[in-house]
Amino acid sequence: YYTATSLDGFIATEDHSLDWLFPLGDPDSSSFPEFVGQVGAAAMGSSTYAWLLRHHVKPGTPEQAPWPYEQPVWVFSRREWPRVEGADLRFVSGDVRPVHAAMLEAAGGRNLWIIGGGDLAGQFHDAGLLDEIIVQVGSVTLGRGQPLLPRRITSPPLRLTSVKAFGTGLAELRYAVTRPEDAGAT
Repeated sequence: YYTATSLDGFIATEDHSLDWLFPLGDPDSSSFPEFVGQVGAAAMGSSTYAWLLRHHVKPGTPEQAPWPYEQPVWVFSRREWPRVEGADLRFVSGDVRPVHAAMLEAAGGRNLWIIGGGDLAGQFHDAGLLDEIIVQVGSVTLGRGQPLLPRRITSPPLRLTSVKAFGTGLAELRYAVTRPEDAGAT
């Protein structure tokens, strides 16, 4: 799960806006380009897909842009969505476990990325399929919105593996997800 969050733990505003994030830094000057280069398949929720359609791809407009990812992307949704020409999109719903298996096969040994949202990442965690959380914490607070990870993860706690600053607006925290059977390992 690679994402950004406000200091108070929200990945987007209540109406799924990310406008708070972009003034904090250029993604190309962060770990993002290296991270994406190691990804073989991805999953996202329907709100993330809708945001990408509205704010990046903009189908049918003069500003129309190509789909931003080369990797196959599984979109979790119960609704029908328009497809993006040239994008390898797979619309699914339900249990994340069979989708995870298909993602592993498609990734060919490369990383899987849970793009967003927080509940989808939580479902992968609940199924024991989330092994790392990389979160860039922004120097803003939103007060409320879409939570980073709406789960209680306390025992065993996540294990901090690195901290890095990107400019004056973002701090990247990397956590290993510790499973109960691994809790005693160092």
